Amino acid sequence: MPQMNRDQRNAAWQAANQWRARAAQTQPTGLAGSLKLLFTWLAFGALMIVGVVLGLFFLLIGWAMMPFMRHKMKKRMEQMRAQQAQDIGGGYAQGHASAHNRPGHQDALEGSYEVKDDR
Repeated sequence: MPQMNRDQRNAAWQAANQWRARAAQTQPTGLAGSLKLLFTWLAFGALMIVGVVLGLFFLLIGWAMMPFMRHKMKKRMEQMRAQQAQDIGGGYAQGHASAHNRPGHQDALEGSYEVKDDR
């Protein structure tokens, strides 16, 4: 058995040699192979161009929507600030009726509480 060097025993090296051999066998031969390779590259280039154009289109749409979204968020923040100011400055009697109309709002008295076990 001939002495094998370290590279030939390496599985990755063997896989690379096999891949290289297959690539050499499948190289385009003649006019048909060259045309096939040319159309493959043209299709790849066309898909890249379509992808870039679509990406730029959606980027421009996003940029165009930014002022509208900013205006909407600004109005929402103003409403939240107005509601908070009404809750704080309205007093208990005035804010009490409107507070119960909001879902999830609970009135609590200040103090310390202890949960007693019914057992």
